[in-house]
This record gives sequence, structure tokens and C-alpha cells, in this order.
Amino acid sequence: MLNIPTDLLRTLIFVIDLRSFTKAAQALGVTQPAVSAQIKRLQSLLGYEVLDKSAPGVSLTPRGEVVVAHARRLLSINDQILQLAESQPSTQMLRVGIPWDYAGARIPATLARFRLRWPEIRFHVSSGTYDGMLRDLAQGALDLVFAVSASEPAVEARHIWTRQAYWVRSEATIIDPEGPVPLVTYGEDSACQRLAVAALHGAGRECDFVFTSRSLLSLAAAVTAGFGVMVMPPGRVTRTNLTIWDDAPLPKLPELYCGIFLPEGNKRPVLEELADRLAADVSAPPLMPGLYEKPAAVAAMRASKSG
Repeated sequence: MLNIPTDLLRTLIFVIDLRSFTKAAQALGVTQPAVSAQIKRLQSLLGYEVLDKSAPGVSLTPRGEVVVAHARRLLSINDQILQLAESQPSTQMLRVGIPWDYAGARIPATLARFRLRWPEIRFHVSSGTYDGMLRDLAQGALDLVFAVSASEPAVEARHIWTRQAYWVRSEATIIDPEGPVPLVTYGEDSACQRLAVAALHGAGRECDFVFTSRSLLSLAAAVTAGFGVMVMPPGRVTRTNLTIWDDAPLPKLPELYCGIFLPEGNKRPVLEELADRLAADVSAPPLMPGLYEKPAAVAAMRASKSG
């Protein structure tokens, strides 16, 4: 019977999650040729390609999509079996999913403080789309998800709150009132981008994606340079030199729904404690006068859900 080594599957997951052979090699502590060799060996064992060479970047073939879904479940079970076999407290890896919009300094700081109480904990943090992360959570590929959506979540969250989104600009920002609105964004899997596009289309305005990056530093620099406008939650604004455009000739933005999600039937105290700490830190109002959230509004939303 043919067996597939779990290290080959784990390498594939790193390549897909990080979207790069180089970054996967750095995360795994090996060379890029070693990662490439493992992917080739995996494809040789399977007898077919899992990565689509004809597509730009790192993309999966249809069969590759199926392999990755099964690999995540298999590796999750593998890791759980190893944890059961340990008689002494050992290193424990928690897989946390966060949105691209929030992949900044506040969450790592919370995780670092959390390890003061749980020093055996290690974290693997990845970013993805709202639907994709919740799907991975349900399939056992993630242990905790912090997700942001333009609409109220359809699945139960351990914690949920709202955060107002804002148009931001710099002194160099110029918008043609008759033309498409130039947008600076994280990309299509960003909740803020989806919110901006929906608001503009709802108002009959077109948009033009003039600058896209995964780096907040690059995005802030692009807005400062006058590329266009960007949608941000207030906490992000405090860490840039950008200005909230209160009287923007643009449609008003609705609130974002933020939630901390745990696997259904979760009975792990460490995850519940982590979820509570993340919610307390991330949902705290930013230090911006006039932009504090009203707890009563969130409480009323929760009451309406429970009713």
C-alpha cells in the first residue's frame, strides 16, 4: 500500500498558504530547492500535478484543490494523535486565521502576552478570505479565526462586535467627481475592499484599483503619494499619517462585523481563553476622540440575535 509522507503534505500546505516557495522554505527552515524537491516527490507519488504551472504565481490544479483539502484534515488528525501520545506537557501549535486588513501589530502583541501564561504554545498565523477561513475552521485546518465581514455572520461566533469603516486620504488626494474612484487596497479578499466596492456601486459610482499591496506601510505610502483613497477601520488610521475624509464626495460606509470563531463543539480551555483575550484587545476602541464605539449598540445587536 502506498503511503504519502506527512512532511510532503505539510510542505504543500505551507507553499499554498504563503503563496510562495521562498516564504515556505523560510518558514520550514529549509532551502527553496528542498521545497521544490518535496513538491516534485509528492506529485510523483500521486501521479499527477497539484500545482498549475500555466497559471501565474502559486495556483492549484482542480485535483490539487482536493489534495489540499484532504491534506489539511490528515495533518490535523496527525497532530492531534501526537499530542495524545505525549505524557509530559509539550509544545502545542495553534493555527490562527486573521484577515489581511488586520495583519498588523496588535494581534502579535496579544499572542506574545498570551504565551506568558501558556509558554508551551506556538502559533501559525495565516490570512485568507472570510469564507475560506471559516471553511478551514469547520474542516479542522484552523483552530481559531478572527474574521471581518460587511454583513452579519451567518455562523455563531464566540465574540462579535462592529467597527465603523472610513474613507481615508492625504493632502495629495484628488478625485474626479465624474470619473471612477481610485482605490488603494489589500486585494479582493479584503473586507474593506469589498465594503468600498459595494458602497460605490450602490451609489452608481465606478472604481479603479490603482494600487494593491499586502503591506500596510506600502498602502499608506500610496495614499500619501496621492494614488487614491482607501477604506480603513479606525485602528488602522491611528497607525498611519492619513486623514479620515469626513466630508468625502463618496457614499457613507456601513459598519464592519468582526467576530472571533472557534470550532463547533470546542472543549479546549486554551482556545477559549485565547479567543477571549483576542476579543478584548482587538475590539477595544482606538484612541481617537469621537470615534469610540457605543457599547449599547453592540449589546442591542447581540440581544436581537439571541431573541
